Amino acid sequence: MIASAHIIGGRFLGGAELFYARLVSALHRHGHATLAVTVPGSLITTEIPPEVPRIHIPMWGVWDLWSRWQIQKAMRKLEPSIVQTYMGRATRLTHLPLGQRPVHIARLGGYYEPHGYRHAHAWIVVSPGIGDHLIRHGFPRKRIFHISNFVAPCAPSSPDTLRQLRRMLAIPDDGLIAVAVGRLHPIKGFGDLLNAFSAIPACIHDRPVYLVIVGDGSLAVQLKRHAEQLGIADRVRWPGWRDDAGRFQELADLCVCSSLQEGVANAILEAWARRRPVLATRTLGPVEIAVHQQDAWLTPVGDPVALAHSMELLLRDEALRRELADNGYRTLIARHGEETIINAYLDLYQQLLAA
Repeated sequence: MIASAHIIGGRFLGGAELFYARLVSALHRHGHATLAVTVPGSLITTEIPPEVPRIHIPMWGVWDLWSRWQIQKAMRKLEPSIVQTYMGRATRLTHLPLGQRPVHIARLGGYYEPHGYRHAHAWIVVSPGIGDHLIRHGFPRKRIFHISNFVAPCAPSSPDTLRQLRRMLAIPDDGLIAVAVGRLHPIKGFGDLLNAFSAIPACIHDRPVYLVIVGDGSLAVQLKRHAEQLGIADRVRWPGWRDDAGRFQELADLCVCSSLQEGVANAILEAWARRRPVLATRTLGPVEIAVHQQDAWLTPVGDPVALAHSMELLLRDEALRRELADNGYRTLIARHGEETIINAYLDLYQQLLAA
């Protein structure tokens, strides 16, 4: 019998897709019978143990009635107790009767337009702020549950692997590196980040300073043109969309989250998992998981001048970076560890089924 089915429409490995793979894999390791429902050819399946049962449904778009029918048919046949959907497409294609099994839980990792999530039976939010966002739109408070994300601590890469990565990026061995990871989308604040980077010295402590932005998206051409206009194109690297984005964070002297809006900010958890210091804007997500000057350095949202000041301060102070990194790692283990988050999911499943 399938205890829970997990449905996602993404094909590539962004933050939501990677968390989906981590959660499904961890539930399986804990003996929870789990079904993975993904689109054909999704890279997500390469991140899930082969023994986890899986089915593929195209999910071409939110109006794909054939896929909606296929989901309903599969759930009737396989009879999971819980059906958990991720992001808008999978959630809008999943319509299950209220008041009977399976219970449909929609997981929200960001401040999405609530309309496409309203028909779910319950909602998991990765931060209290997202829960408040739903409540403001009329969702029932008693069926909204806060469970954060988890990231497992990462074994360090070999020095040779990191040297090769530097060579690929054409960054010298003595280069100081700031790394940002995310979709090249307006909410990530990468325009502010480029403006801030243009205001800090090209060298700090006689070491050249580089910015690496890992990701792809609708603003790719615009952001690269902006870097050229600012005169920093020779110091900015654009590896594009990478399945191994965490390796670039491992290479970093400083990980930067310049977002204008964030949920729980997976990039912060990933940086902590690699014992890297974090500089983040004071959006709700980072503020809810990090403490300024303790496990991260927080700066005002949408303020490139303040962001530049904080970047330069941290790049100049290796001891401060080390302290933030060590404290961030401890926060990850204490509040965002696998055992803590998986137990929260399993407890919620039992609570909803009992109700």
